[in-house]
Amino acid sequence: MIKTLYKPLGLVASVLGGVLAGAAFKQVWKLIGHEGEPPEAKQPDRSWGEVLSAAALQGAIFGLVKAAIDRAGASGVAKATGTWPA
Repeated sequence: MIKTLYKPLGLVASVLGGVLAGAAFKQVWKLIGHEGEPPEAKQPDRSWGEVLSAAALQGAIFGLVKAAIDRAGASGVAKATGTWPA
């Protein structure tokens, strides 16, 4: 029963986490000294190194935010109900 109730909560948290991760990535990109928007793979004026490093950084940030949100959500449900939503 807990697992069924947790799914909609997890979905909402994931969407909000994606928005948060996107904003965090843009801020980190600016902090490490890059001006403007992060590069996209199909931009011809960007180097391979810049595109691939931006993609790696973005993936790491998204993974970190997803894991943190998933863990916090499961932990909160466990505290509220006494059951881990696995």
